[in-house]
Amino acid sequence: MAEKSCSNSSCSKESCEGCPSAKQPQSFLEELNSYSEVKHVIGIVSGKGGVGKSMATASLANLLASKGYRVGIMDADITGPSIPRMYGLAGPAEAGEEGIYPVLTDNDIKVMSINLLMPDPETPVIWRGPVLANMVKQFWKDVIWGELDYLLVDMPPGTGDVPLTVFQSLPVDGIVIVTSPQDLVKMIVKKAFNMAATMNIPVLGMIENYSYLKCPDCGKEISVFGKSRIEEVSKELQVAVLGKMPIDPRLTELSDAGEFAQAVNPYLDGAFAALQLLNVKAKD
Repeated sequence: MAEKSCSNSSCSKESCEGCPSAKQPQSFLEELNSYSEVKHVIGIVSGKGGVGKSMATASLANLLASKGYRVGIMDADITGPSIPRMYGLAGPAEAGEEGIYPVLTDNDIKVMSINLLMPDPETPVIWRGPVLANMVKQFWKDVIWGELDYLLVDMPPGTGDVPLTVFQSLPVDGIVIVTSPQDLVKMIVKKAFNMAATMNIPVLGMIENYSYLKCPDCGKEISVFGKSRIEEVSKELQVAVLGKMPIDPRLTELSDAGEFAQAVNPYLDGAFAALQLLNVKAKD
């Protein structure tokens, strides 16, 4: 997350050993908007796409908001934003001299997304990596988040420019890895886990989405996408399982209708407890 820097181009290894610059690594953290105060920044990540990461992000945001916490969602999936549509939000977001104001959901979650800044949400974002990374920085520097207990960052899948920028530029307290039950789960989780470890970002735990489908007639749990392997990965990496989300048609219906503010996901108590623990540690 940091690089050593020295302004003396004639430095040698021997001459730099006592250099103050070598003992004070350069920070890449961006300064938060002066009208904002964010207590905890949580990255929601996945090693691959198609695991329902935005669904997990929005579900966790709803849960936190229902408990009285002040919550924001930064939709950092610039090329594939879905959070505004899930909540039925439309732009353009208002802006003033102080910065850009996030848009409020019906349950008072503050949201910022590229789709709230563009005149047409169906216009494709055809940008190269550095431009995408700079937009994420702007979401942190230029958006007036106000006072938040938690800012959830819904990141694009993989380990590219945007996750790297988030890890380097934002004071991330930890990440939650979202995955699904399939043979590739170990590789998927390890990609995200290893990137976080490289960047010295704590892994708070894992959420498994699409864990099963409960039969509406008999209540039997059907493993549509195969046997869950998350417990094996949890044991190997020593990372907690924070929740197992089943396939829930009701959540999909609310998302498609833009009414996700009404969604209640009862499967994320472990994730909620992990985020609450951050408050306890902060007080200590």
